[in-house]
Amino acid sequence: MRPNAMIIPMMILLFPFTSFADPRAQVIKLICGKQIEQNATINMANFISTMDKITVQMQASGHGAAATGSGRHASYGLAQCYGDLSPADCTLCYIEARNIMPRCYPSNGARVYLEGCFLRAQNYSFYHEYSGPDDGPVCGNRTRDDPGFEESLGKALSRAVLAASGNVRYARAEVAVVGAVNKSIHVLADCWRTIGASACRACLENASASALGCLPASRGRALNTGCFVEYSDSDFMNPVSRSGSSSVSVIINVIVAVSGAALLTIGAIIGVYLWKKRNIEKNRKDHDAENLLKNLNHNSLYFKYSTLDRATNSFDEANKLGQGGFGTVYKGVLADGREIGVKRLLLNYKHRATDFYNEINMISSLEHKNLVRLLGCSCSGPESLLVYEFCPNKSLDGFIFDLDKGKELNWEKRLKIIVGTAEGLVYLHENTTTRIIHRDIKASNVLLDSRMRAKIADFGLARSFQEDQSHISTAIAGTLGYMAPEYLAYGQLTEKADVYGFGVLVLEIVTGRRNNEGESSDYTESLLNRAWKHFKQGTAEQLVDPNLMVGEGNEINEINEMLRVVQVGLVCAQEIPSSRPSMSKALLMLEAKEQPPSPSNPPFMDKETMEFHYTSRGTSLSHGRGDDDASIATISHSVFLPR
Repeated sequence: MRPNAMIIPMMILLFPFTSFADPRAQVIKLICGKQIEQNATINMANFISTMDKITVQMQASGHGAAATGSGRHASYGLAQCYGDLSPADCTLCYIEARNIMPRCYPSNGARVYLEGCFLRAQNYSFYHEYSGPDDGPVCGNRTRDDPGFEESLGKALSRAVLAASGNVRYARAEVAVVGAVNKSIHVLADCWRTIGASACRACLENASASALGCLPASRGRALNTGCFVEYSDSDFMNPVSRSGSSSVSVIINVIVAVSGAALLTIGAIIGVYLWKKRNIEKNRKDHDAENLLKNLNHNSLYFKYSTLDRATNSFDEANKLGQGGFGTVYKGVLADGREIGVKRLLLNYKHRATDFYNEINMISSLEHKNLVRLLGCSCSGPESLLVYEFCPNKSLDGFIFDLDKGKELNWEKRLKIIVGTAEGLVYLHENTTTRIIHRDIKASNVLLDSRMRAKIADFGLARSFQEDQSHISTAIAGTLGYMAPEYLAYGQLTEKADVYGFGVLVLEIVTGRRNNEGESSDYTESLLNRAWKHFKQGTAEQLVDPNLMVGEGNEINEINEMLRVVQVGLVCAQEIPSSRPSMSKALLMLEAKEQPPSPSNPPFMDKETMEFHYTSRGTSLSHGRGDDDASIATISHSVFLPR
């Protein structure tokens, strides 16, 4: 060390734009309810309303509880961030939880635990519950063999439980590991604010015992109905409290050997470096989004929020056309008289503008008579909006599943709708620059224009991939009853997933019945399995919708045509993906230009247990087994995503 140098405790004050806070939005576990909701429209509307109410509360206090509706269709919600998250980080964590929870749909409830927050929704009031059958630990993989680790963990958990059992309901503890140098155990304990002090203590004691069961793991979490406990040998918590700001000034104590003259220089260098690093990344993202926005403006794909607000009369309920898992669609009329459909997205996509614009660019390039045309988007206002061409007859499900309106669709119209949907899928799979898989083919996503022409809509789950890819592995998303079994089991997506969904849709159009019947149905098995049994027995004509009144003189021809279409539907919905035809082949069969082969059995779904039972031998779904036993793959509720 030089004689004139000094040991100086240096306080580097980083500028207010620097933040080391972490929203900890990684998912620990998603737990779905055991029962299935039957009325998708009412339940989803109530859920969205409840989440909107909670959003406002979360932004204000980091905690929210709200309810919408009554009876079996009620939606009760609870959300809470753990006590060390700042308001901004809390909001980010909650948004992620809200995005994940719909994966449980159509279950009657869900709990999602993230690293920094918790969210629960049920169809009953659960606010005072603090224990349940799904309570349990989630343990880390790394282990500790320190002799004093267990003893120190017990002390840390006891301190946190004692401190959190009071009015604050949140505590953090740090205890040095006995016999170790500079090693500590960090514990976070948090109770939901809707339970009382005694229930909080009981919950935390149970959770602590559960977390201790993770030993000798260096990290463990207890996910209980009324509380959350986590321990780790590293400090995983944020240094700021919820009362602070996410854009805080962070002071770092550094002991350095420097001369007095160099002190200011080092501080300035570090500050400027961090400032430049942050702004380079921000400018890059802003530049990408700006270029995409310019492209959208150049192609007349961008709408001002105020324009769409006026067009829909401020999203008046009278203009509401329908609602799905990720948004609500309204009718709008532009100043020039054009009618449009405006979709308000359930989640704001502003925070991932580049992905949003890329998706818009992909979908807006699609032009086909059997695809709903995307006219543009808006994300300059308080929410993200998509603008579509307007289809006055709304969706197909409003006709085929309605006893009265079903009479408006005779066989000729239904066949044209089936063929039109097939033509739209052929275009997506084969006639675009990149192969596009829709992932959510069902009756509510087939709209009908003024001429009752089918138009495939809702590309929110669509995925594209190059010609040299055999499949994409992706998070499972879609609607129960339309998702191909191999996609549910492994998440490997190919065009054959759309073919399967199309096969189910074909059977629904012919029969006028949903594949997933409600509790009030006289049938205890799925439409797909019922159709298969009738086909094998040669009684497929019994499946035909009674509303289909065949024309005079064409009765035999129309019945034969219906039976051929039923066969095509079964061929498309076969259990083994390789046995299903391409959509172009299916179209030839529908147009009677090619004879459909005899179908093999579809997968069997047990409606009580929601399990798929695969009966074919030697298929890719049997996990490589070569024995003669039927292979069974259980699909848990947690994979079912809403649309």
